[in-house]
Amino acid sequence: MSNLSATSLRYDVDGLSILDQRLLPSELVWHRCTTANQLIGHIHSLAVRGAPLIGLAAALMVAWRARQGIQGAALLAELEALRASRPTAVNLMNYLDRLSASIHSGASAEQIEQLAVQLFEEDRDLCQRMADHAQTLIPSGARILTHCNTGSLATAGIGTALGAITEAHRRGKGISVWVDETRPLLQGGRLTTWELAQAEVPYRLICDNMAASLMAKGEVDLIMVGADRIARNGDFANKVGTYSLAVLARAHDIPFYVVAPVTTVDLNCPSGDTIPIEQRAAEEVRGVSLPERSLIWSPEQAEVYNPAFDVTPARLISGWVLDTGVMLERFIPSQAGAE
Repeated sequence: MSNLSATSLRYDVDGLSILDQRLLPSELVWHRCTTANQLIGHIHSLAVRGAPLIGLAAALMVAWRARQGIQGAALLAELEALRASRPTAVNLMNYLDRLSASIHSGASAEQIEQLAVQLFEEDRDLCQRMADHAQTLIPSGARILTHCNTGSLATAGIGTALGAITEAHRRGKGISVWVDETRPLLQGGRLTTWELAQAEVPYRLICDNMAASLMAKGEVDLIMVGADRIARNGDFANKVGTYSLAVLARAHDIPFYVVAPVTTVDLNCPSGDTIPIEQRAAEEVRGVSLPERSLIWSPEQAEVYNPAFDVTPARLISGWVLDTGVMLERFIPSQAGAE
């Protein structure tokens, strides 16, 4: 039995535990998950979030259920339910596809768990490789703007875009960070600020609609964001608001980089037009609803449009930073480790 530990996920003899990201930064609450339905509920509510972490949590849950004696068709049914829990983040599908193939081949519970552990360790290692590759793009003293949360809360390792940023700080580059609040769920304001404070990286929090004025004043040197799915042509889906930053970056001649692992690449999506975009509950836009607390600022029946993600076209991207390396001119799937 393996013991695994990351910032927001633990796996041991008692099952899977997840840190409730809805309650950060004010409370650190861990939930024990022993069934697929429990984890699916936490994924839907965003207690568990971040494309790599969702995939890893689901993979470890399949491993745990196998350890409990669930086999064959029953285990595959739970796997498929987990697979359907979030439609946009492709890491979930990629990881569970690998486990599904293992189950179909007749793997034992121990072998299924070994594969899930391997996925966890791979994610931790590729986070560091992305951070290392990204250093060629981050000059000393850079003022970096980022969106949503892409750090250790969202991965098994140090993160994607935020991992690159904290690595630059660790190397003494003297950087500072502009943190988008990231409406409507405030993952930037709640989570990225918390991670940067933990790492002692200088930052300032801004509302999303302040980014344009900062760029116009010359206060932003580069933008780094993560991704939930990268299409074969280099278009990518990320937390809604990312596309706006890319357009603004192009208007102000500011480099715009996406940092994501190869597990985020979906060769079955020829372009961003074919990436499924999750629509979330209207309540998230009408106000703030958290466990045991809520604040509603719109009319209760206000009509709402609430896509969780938007798509940024490849033509607006200055470079793709993957664990396999950096591509600056165009996205080439074979260089991303996918043939």
